[in-house]
Amino acid sequence: MGEDDGVTAERGFAGSPLARALTGERAQPVLLFVEGAAGVGKSHLLQELADLPETADVARSWGRCGASGGPPHEDEHPNTPTLWLVDDVHRADGDELLRLRQMLEALPPGSAAVVTYRSEELPVPGLPLGEAPMAYPSRMTVLRHRLGPWDEARVRRAARQALGEGCSPEMVRTLHELTGGVPRVVVDLLTELGERPAFGGTVAEVERAAAPVRLAELVLSRTRALAPEDQPVVWAAAVLDGAVGRNELLAVSGLGPGPGNAALLRALQGAALAELGEDRYGFPVPLAASAVRASLPGPVRQDLHRRAAKVLGRRQPVPWAAVADHHRAAGQSRRWINAVERAAKSAAASSRHQEAITLLERTLATPGLPPQVRARLAPLLARSAVTGLRSDQTVEVLAQIVQDASLPAAVRGELRLDLGLMLCNQMGRYPEGWRALETAAAELHEVRPGLAARAMGALSSPFWPGNSIGIHGEWLVKAMAAADASGDDTMRTAVLANRVALATSCAETDAWELVRRLPRDTTDTARAGQAARGLCNAADSAVWLGLHERAADLLAEGRELSARSGAPYFEHNALGAQLLQEWWTGQWPGLARRCEDFVAATADMPLIASDAYVVRGLLALAQGDWGEAASWLSQRGTFGREDLPVPLATTAAGALTRLALARQDVQAAADCARAAWAVVAGKGVWPWAAELAPWAVEALVRAGEGATAQAMVQDFAQGLGPGQAPAARAALTWSRAVLAETTAAALDRRNGLLRAAELYRAAAAAYEKLPRPYPRTLTAEGAARCVLAADTDGPSQVGRSEHDAAPQEPATDLTSVPMAVAELEACADRFTVLGAVWDAARTRALLRTRHPAKKGRPPGRPSHADELSPREAEVAQLAVSGLTNREIAVTLHLSPRTVEQHIARAMRKTRALSRRDLARRLDVGSETVSVPLPTRDGHPVRASEIC
Repeated sequence: MGEDDGVTAERGFAGSPLARALTGERAQPVLLFVEGAAGVGKSHLLQELADLPETADVARSWGRCGASGGPPHEDEHPNTPTLWLVDDVHRADGDELLRLRQMLEALPPGSAAVVTYRSEELPVPGLPLGEAPMAYPSRMTVLRHRLGPWDEARVRRAARQALGEGCSPEMVRTLHELTGGVPRVVVDLLTELGERPAFGGTVAEVERAAAPVRLAELVLSRTRALAPEDQPVVWAAAVLDGAVGRNELLAVSGLGPGPGNAALLRALQGAALAELGEDRYGFPVPLAASAVRASLPGPVRQDLHRRAAKVLGRRQPVPWAAVADHHRAAGQSRRWINAVERAAKSAAASSRHQEAITLLERTLATPGLPPQVRARLAPLLARSAVTGLRSDQTVEVLAQIVQDASLPAAVRGELRLDLGLMLCNQMGRYPEGWRALETAAAELHEVRPGLAARAMGALSSPFWPGNSIGIHGEWLVKAMAAADASGDDTMRTAVLANRVALATSCAETDAWELVRRLPRDTTDTARAGQAARGLCNAADSAVWLGLHERAADLLAEGRELSARSGAPYFEHNALGAQLLQEWWTGQWPGLARRCEDFVAATADMPLIASDAYVVRGLLALAQGDWGEAASWLSQRGTFGREDLPVPLATTAAGALTRLALARQDVQAAADCARAAWAVVAGKGVWPWAAELAPWAVEALVRAGEGATAQAMVQDFAQGLGPGQAPAARAALTWSRAVLAETTAAALDRRNGLLRAAELYRAAAAAYEKLPRPYPRTLTAEGAARCVLAADTDGPSQVGRSEHDAAPQEPATDLTSVPMAVAELEACADRFTVLGAVWDAARTRALLRTRHPAKKGRPPGRPSHADELSPREAEVAQLAVSGLTNREIAVTLHLSPRTVEQHIARAMRKTRALSRRDLARRLDVGSETVSVPLPTRDGHPVRASEIC
């Protein structure tokens, strides 16, 4: 145990009566009893108490009962202030107890004693110093301190120290449960896990772990210390593996009431078992049960499991999964399969799909399982897996089963349908999934038209890359006809959910009327799950379209219905859409951490977390952490960007195009834009081009492909229908502004730039209505940039009075340089408040090109001799965010040499040893969501003042 355990000497006892007794020569003596189970750290605590710094001059006297030397003798330090440290009093024999009592009764002033013991192993419970009453001196202070197990938070810290930061909350929770939080067991198990060359940090690996050596020896020695006729009660507890009642425990042991009660009492007295609650008995460290089970001969173990299955079968409700495990361990195959089937159906009916999936996967993976059993169990697995979360093993199991030609056609088609849904939705293996769904639709068309409609409806989903919107529409027509023919309300609802997904994605005019038709109030769990899918898909579409108020309502409704109907896959989709909603609406504080937590929680299913990867990458780009941005936008290598749903793929491609442009890699930007545009154009869902179009246009114009860029804008405009797609329309205006800015002809450059400024302002106004504050600020920056650029090509508006002649070209308020400068100042401030460090720095750099810093220092301004100047702080922030000196120089319109000097001065003034150390000293963490404005005399400095 370390100093964070909450029981250390310095934290727990400094300044206590114990410490005071040792720091005053006439202080009254103190006796401290420290009790705790094996492995909780009693001996460690003794060492920490011995090291108390305020008692350094006090003599120490150590002793361990039951060992060579025993407890210390009272005459070791006569009349000298002493700290007596006595370990393992529960092991003391009669002579050692007598000697210890004599020492304690004669404890002089200025002395203290600490004695430790395992309460469960005391010869007489509650009496660590023996049966005879202790004659405590009246002047003595007697204290008791009980050491307990670690809580989950402390186990988490230990796991991260031993195994790294990749420990999932589920893995830590399992570790805490199996070890009971006993520190020694936790540390031993973590050491064993850490030694495994291929340890992946999964819950299953922890659950398969054997009891560590010290724990196994302890529980087996306590069991063997019982009389042979009493040991079955411990064996029964090991087989039942949990806190169980006395009657069940004795029934499984086979001892009968009389002998069983006596055996249980002796097992409790010998600490082989513990009382875990009212009429609940078992092992205080659950992992100990595996050591006892492993020590039992096979026939004995099978008999115990057979009795356990019979006993648990009398519970109400019957825990069928546990009953199945006991039947299997007892060798009762038929009863095992029957119990598995009942357990899976019960779990699915209660929306505990992951429980059903785990049980069925394990069962179906059993070698030699009869074909008829596989045909019964596989559909149960497939139904739960489709609405549950990803499992590679489920996919592999189903892929093998559907190859079995002996399966009935209806069963094989149903399995292939669910396999196709999993491959597409949870695995991202679209070509395989598409083929499986097409085959399933054909197999089921005659025998199960309702399921055929479900397969056809799935083929109408537009999110997957590959097929065009026209093909999806054809499949939807077929699905609607098949659903109507089936007469199955659940399948009708499923196809309606697919209609909603297609219509809302394309912003069709009747899309939201279809959403209103989803049966929210149905009591049918299957229909409710399909309605939840439709609501979550509609919410996702509303976010992409920029209908953020509607999206918020649909997200809340969809998540609630998903949870109520037991559909965690749909609920996770809604959580991903929520992250996108927060990104666009400017809810950035804490967003990076929420994305990372979502990715960690869905580590086994990275496709479900793809929204979180993209949002985290967008944040990193805005914050100037370009290396992290590229990594997150590429899904950190979990799967290819080409496997993403189309809207996410185009959004990530737009951000990567922008990143390449910022790095001056125009060809890479053009290549990325061209490839992504081909995907969205081939799909034909044009609202999904919104996050790509402005950057693609800029990349292609800068690469010398202006005609292609112009064609992109025309295709984008023609592709948007009459429905509500405000985000796409704002992006279209933005794209036209980019085209006007980047293709302004040399002979009429000024008017071209002013036209671009007008378009940028129109886009900014559109984004403000949504609201989307980040693109609103980017486009407002673009408008001001174009006005300032136009001013260099024509008469300056700076200093023009209202009596001056009006310009012959566009209106004064559009071309006013002072207004453009003010707008840039506002943009810099808005970027800063959002946390867009890179954008704020770039905007201030643009301002400085209009008002270069004057040489020398104006009177009254600070010299920044010992603190960072605004420019140094700006450069330092970009440096610690991950930008190279060259990238900072490009952003701020400086030379790399100047950037190098600013960073050197920032490191000198902050005494930083490296860029990483500079980040710590600037208090800029990995999640920089709000960078304060520079201040002077306690007041914020405007962007114009920084210039």
